[in-house]
Amino acid sequence: MNKQQRPQSESEKPAIDYTNLIQSDRIHGSLYTRQDIFDEEMDRVFYGNWVFIGHDSEIPKTGDYVCRTIARESLVMVRTRDDNINVMINRCAHRGNMICVHPEGNAKFLKCLYHGWIYSLNGELLDVPGPGRFAKEKSDLPLRVLRTENYRGFVFATFNAGVASLEDHLGHAKRLIDRNVEMSPTGKINLSAGWVKHKFEGNWKMLPENDTDGYHVQFVHSSLKKVIDSDYADAITDPDEETLARTRDWGGGHVELDFAPVYTKPLEWLGAPISRFPDYAKDMAAAYGEEAGMRKLIDGPSHATIFPNLFLGEMNIVIIQPVNANECVQWHTPMLLEGVADDLNNKFMRQSEAALGPASLVLADDGIISERQQIALQGASSWLELSRGAEREEVDEYGVRSGRISDEVTNRSFWHHYRDIMSAV
Repeated sequence: MNKQQRPQSESEKPAIDYTNLIQSDRIHGSLYTRQDIFDEEMDRVFYGNWVFIGHDSEIPKTGDYVCRTIARESLVMVRTRDDNINVMINRCAHRGNMICVHPEGNAKFLKCLYHGWIYSLNGELLDVPGPGRFAKEKSDLPLRVLRTENYRGFVFATFNAGVASLEDHLGHAKRLIDRNVEMSPTGKINLSAGWVKHKFEGNWKMLPENDTDGYHVQFVHSSLKKVIDSDYADAITDPDEETLARTRDWGGGHVELDFAPVYTKPLEWLGAPISRFPDYAKDMAAAYGEEAGMRKLIDGPSHATIFPNLFLGEMNIVIIQPVNANECVQWHTPMLLEGVADDLNNKFMRQSEAALGPASLVLADDGIISERQQIALQGASSWLELSRGAEREEVDEYGVRSGRISDEVTNRSFWHHYRDIMSAV
């Protein structure tokens, strides 16, 4: 190989110009397909900022743990003896073997099965077989514990110890989480039903885009309207129809399809009359007051994404897991409520199966669309439009932008925040 043919080193490669690839009203198709862009976003988006890991209800007892994959790292979320939650890299400090090999479990301590090193639930190295031949201090070889914070049971972690607080990261979007947990009369939810995983042959960014895109529903999910007896169905039928439903940019890449203004009756969003669950109505009134409790029952839960990998899918919680530029995995579980009767939570589970299960009315359609999009974009040099409704955006006193339900407010917000992260010096 002569000098003209030698591969460029990482330091010699030109920087990717994200300010050119992501413009005010369009993005370049290569953002979905280039592996070098994927590699950079793992560093900047997933390693450099807050990401959703799981919910504290998944690990209720001391020693309970679950495993998650964030970017290229296997992580363990565990409840410690002092009732805190740690998120640690699932890798022994000795020879790099996985510590926890099962997706969930309970342990008094964490043991590496390769050479028997034992760690506490806080990640300290407790014991090494054959210590007489090991000269280093055990205190110098802990598991790596990530900076971890919790908002109303939602656990986030970051590899970047210097990043701003989780509260700053969430900003106004804390209201979206509040809205979900306050569907419970106790203000607590439970993710105990188990996770279902679906592999998408598409770029991970297609999922948060699609989850809060109000323009595609009447075409991709035409069968949905046929089984919904609600004003919600009318709100997603005609993209130019005047409707009270809104698309909102809460800042920081957190976005929402807000269907609450469409609903007029309690539990309309659930497709069930309130008379079917009279105790739920009474408990919500007792917890929040008659007026506020009824308002929550009418408005229902959020339909929103928390940047970059959490989707509040009404009564579902969804994790988006990138794999490579052309593949990702979606995790979902029904959001169950504490302090309610089993028949109501059973309704949520059945609804979750209908919306996001393998033979569902929603997820299968979206999976096909994203995979066709990924195929079409291979080798593409074309631009993709994000301009719909840009001229009629409104901004409220809190700086929250909104538009009609079919406007691409959410898509623009996602990509503009992504551009800010990816182009930061």
